[in-house]
Amino acid sequence: MAKAENLQGILLIEDNPDDVEAVQRSFKKAGVDRPLHWCSTGQDGLDYLKRCGQYALTEKRLPPALILLDLNMAGIDGRAILEIIKQDKELRRIPVLILTTSTDARDINRCYDLGASTYIQKPVDFNGLVQVAKQIRSYWLTMALLPKVEDP
Repeated sequence: MAKAENLQGILLIEDNPDDVEAVQRSFKKAGVDRPLHWCSTGQDGLDYLKRCGQYALTEKRLPPALILLDLNMAGIDGRAILEIIKQDKELRRIPVLILTTSTDARDINRCYDLGASTYIQKPVDFNGLVQVAKQIRSYWLTMALLPKVEDP
C-alpha cells in the first residue's frame, strides 16, 4: 500500500469545527488512510482547488481524490461551490460527496442536477458517522475507479 502522503487526499469543505472534528475522528476510526484537508469556507475551498489566494505559493500537489461538501455555509454556500466545480474543466471530474443535514428534496434534486456524485445526510451520532466513513472508504476509495490525474 502506498504511503498516505503519496495518496490523493480528501478535501472537506465545512464551516462547523465540531463537524470537522467528528469527520476526522470517524475517518481515523474507519481506517481511511488518505490525508484530509479542511477548508472552513467556500472561498477557501475554491482557492485550495484552484491554487490561488493563500494556496498560490504552496508546493504542487495532486488534486483531491474526493471532495466532501457541506451545503449550508455563510458566504459561498455548497450549492454554489458545487456548480463552480462542475463547470470547471480542471475540477469537474473530482467526485463531490454532499455531506449535509438537509433532507429537503429541492436540495437533493438540485445537487444531483449540478453534478453531485452522491448526497449523504449527516448522521446524528458518531457511530453513524463512522459507518458513513467506512462506506466512503469501501466504495469511493477502494472499489470505485476514480479519475486519473497527472503529477502537477
